[in-house]
Amino acid sequence: MSELTISADTQVTLHFSIALKGGAEVDSTFNKTPATFVVGDGNLLPGFERALFGLKAGDEASLDIAPHEGFGQPNPDNVQRMPLANFNDELSPGLMLSFADANGSELPGVVDRIEGDDVYVDFNHPLAGQDLVFKVAILAVHPAPGAVQ
Repeated sequence: MSELTISADTQVTLHFSIALKGGAEVDSTFNKTPATFVVGDGNLLPGFERALFGLKAGDEASLDIAPHEGFGQPNPDNVQRMPLANFNDELSPGLMLSFADANGSELPGVVDRIEGDDVYVDFNHPLAGQDLVFKVAILAVHPAPGAVQ
């Protein structure tokens, strides 16, 4: 029987790191508990999942992820203007703040700039527009729970 490779209807356990291309590491599980997910369950972006297809337990890879496969391109409509008077904190560009969306869920935003009495907050994902390097070490690949074999 051949070893199962990552595809739809598989459950994958892996260590991973995400780094900016030519730059700093953003996240890693290599010194933590490995991540386990079912392909298509929404825990990993589809572009990251597709990059794993064909790998099997024991494989290691360094995968380049372009913005359109990762966190997308920044959307200028995701930069919102708000009155400075709405803020109690000392603000400066780059400061990350927490907001509540319409459903009451936490939504992070980064102060883009302050112009007069207006604060511009960027709600794009901080990695939007970035070329990323996704390093993986595949620990196990199994049929997804409930998958028809």
